[in-house]
Amino acid sequence: MEYRIGSSYDVHALKAGNQIKLGGINIPCEYSCIAHSDGDVVFHSLSEAMLGSLALGDLGTYFPDNDPKYLNYDSSKILEFCYSLVKKEGYIINNIDISIILEKPKLKDYILSIRENIANLLQIDISQISIKAMTNEKLDSLGQNKAVASFASLLIRKE
Repeated sequence: MEYRIGSSYDVHALKAGNQIKLGGINIPCEYSCIAHSDGDVVFHSLSEAMLGSLALGDLGTYFPDNDPKYLNYDSSKILEFCYSLVKKEGYIINNIDISIILEKPKLKDYILSIRENIANLLQIDISQISIKAMTNEKLDSLGQNKAVASFASLLIRKE
């Protein structure tokens, strides 16, 4: 197949803390993610979208959350691993679209840094990466600052 699409969703509950990590960027705030790894929902959703585009299962297949080896694991390593599978199969990234849902803090001042970080990790042009931040209008756990979520989609094509 010349083109393949992947999409995924990740969510983590929040607890009292002093920062969350989104797209590899530490964002100061009054909470942190409850997670086995570093809880980076952006990298998790994007990594799983890559796996999905290749029909290779989910993150739990490769990084089980009950394996102590992955406790506090750096999610950039997860992203790099999943991208290595994309390249191994002979594909390159056409474009990435990510939505982050978080009531606060507002993320507009961090979006460019997240895009730059992803572009650097994947060695692609920043113009191939779209990041959108939104709230959940104070509805459910996302809107009450009890969780953070990310949706990621990507299109890959044969090199």
